[in-house]
Amino acid sequence: MFAKVGACNSFKGALASKVILPRSLDVLHHYGRNGLRVPLQSFSTEVHTSDPLPLNGITVVSLEQAIAGPFCTRQLAELGARVIKIERRGEGDFARHYDTKVKGMASHFVWTNRSKESLALDLKDPQDMSVVKKLLERSDVLVQNLAPGATDRMGLSYDVLREYHPSLIVCNISGYGPDGPYRHKKAYDLLVQSEAGVLSVTGTESEPVKVGIAIADIASAMYAYSSILAALIKREKTGRGCKIDISMLESMVEWMGFPLYYAFEGADGLKPTGASHASIYPYGPFETGDGRSVMLSVQNEREWARFCIEVLGDASVAVDPRFCNSMLRSQHREVLKTIICDVFSLLTAGEAIERLEKAGIANASVNEMSQVWNHPQLKARRRWTEVETPVGRVTAPLPPGADSLEDVRMGPVPSVGEHNDAILAELGITDKK
Repeated sequence: MFAKVGACNSFKGALASKVILPRSLDVLHHYGRNGLRVPLQSFSTEVHTSDPLPLNGITVVSLEQAIAGPFCTRQLAELGARVIKIERRGEGDFARHYDTKVKGMASHFVWTNRSKESLALDLKDPQDMSVVKKLLERSDVLVQNLAPGATDRMGLSYDVLREYHPSLIVCNISGYGPDGPYRHKKAYDLLVQSEAGVLSVTGTESEPVKVGIAIADIASAMYAYSSILAALIKREKTGRGCKIDISMLESMVEWMGFPLYYAFEGADGLKPTGASHASIYPYGPFETGDGRSVMLSVQNEREWARFCIEVLGDASVAVDPRFCNSMLRSQHREVLKTIICDVFSLLTAGEAIERLEKAGIANASVNEMSQVWNHPQLKARRRWTEVETPVGRVTAPLPPGADSLEDVRMGPVPSVGEHNDAILAELGITDKK
């Protein structure tokens, strides 16, 4: 993750010392209509650190659903920001109902929504909308990934909000961006993967296959997250907020840079090759005699020679003219695969990995989720902790870059509207419907 703790140390210097203690009022900060910012009280109790987290004192209001918005704001919450998640009255974020795999809760929701407060509102109700606007008067960041044009129709566009809150940072996450012919087109992860050409390089030539996780959502969430961090630093220098538009399509196209340049100026593009690399070989899974598979990668000619001599036990393969460089090995991959699998068929996965390790060849087990939960490296580095949920504690990995719970906030996953009473009272609203 960008700036979790690795960038955290430098980020603390840039933000923690400045954002927590407001600058003098001669530089306009985000203090509401009368120029005085009245910070909201945070109700999180999960910051186990003597030093302030980088985003302590920052309040984020998020009109979010599904994955992209929630995953972005979870990163901000873990760096100390107070994140108020606004969701539908009653049912809440529809991602709560994707499945029931985590003690009756949805796996996507548990993953992306810890460390937040839930405020359940009906955004079509003028009284509830006034709550949102009152919250924004005291907030630093608005994040939204609602349907195209929804916040504009609510009167929550950046152009409207900056008239009243000139230092508010507004981050919009959408499928295709705020203009252009696709601006009103609905976007879901698989659809954006398809538009960005991802399916053209995954799977096999006979059947395109989507990436098994929501990479378009994740990519756009992380670009939104890093852009918000940059905007907060910039605001410290200028006193002004800004608008950030993050497109799922543009995020995925950035990630598709290698396939795009491989097909530069009309050249033939990559051919999908299943779990193997499209242009480097051998680089992929190879079945062993016990029915398992081992992933391996040969990246240069020195490794190729060692692989042939020490793993395959056949030095003649190393000098075979069909395999004398990476491009030729890729062109003759089917013949080479047969040679490798003939040797591996006599070995178990463990024996094959042992040979690869001795030869200094990069390798990996082809794990399923049960093996990842019990991965020896994650256990050795103590990467597992627990978070509270409405139905009890569940296991969760520490965020990348965090050495311990002192480096991050890992607060509870909220129930729908769990913080309504507290937030409304904080705003001085006594009519709670």
